[in-house]
Amino acid sequence: MVRSYELEINALNNLFYNIERFRIHFVASPRHADVLLVTGVVSRHMQTTLLRTYDATPNPKWVIAVGDCASCGGEFGTSYVCCVAVRNVIPVDMTIAGCPPTPLVLLKALLALIEKEK
Repeated sequence: MVRSYELEINALNNLFYNIERFRIHFVASPRHADVLLVTGVVSRHMQTTLLRTYDATPNPKWVIAVGDCASCGGEFGTSYVCCVAVRNVIPVDMTIAGCPPTPLVLLKALLALIEKEK
């Protein structure tokens, strides 16, 4: 399921959506990021990694919970192996519903977040 999220996010780089025209770039390191896109439910095993990634991202930073699983746990619900929503681990600035959300929905959300912060 997470794989389809990655496909939708990667589609933002293609010529049709061309997210870079808005000066938005995907980077490999959280140390160079302003926004963290968190997809999927946060398992207990990934909780520490998510916290370290959040701490490595310089301020000011935004966190977006992408999709139903990241927003509310989705089909996984409450379980002993997961923390349910991302907001249970780190502060979330925006949630985007969908399973997975389309590239257009993702693009509109990123632009809305930028506009809101101006």
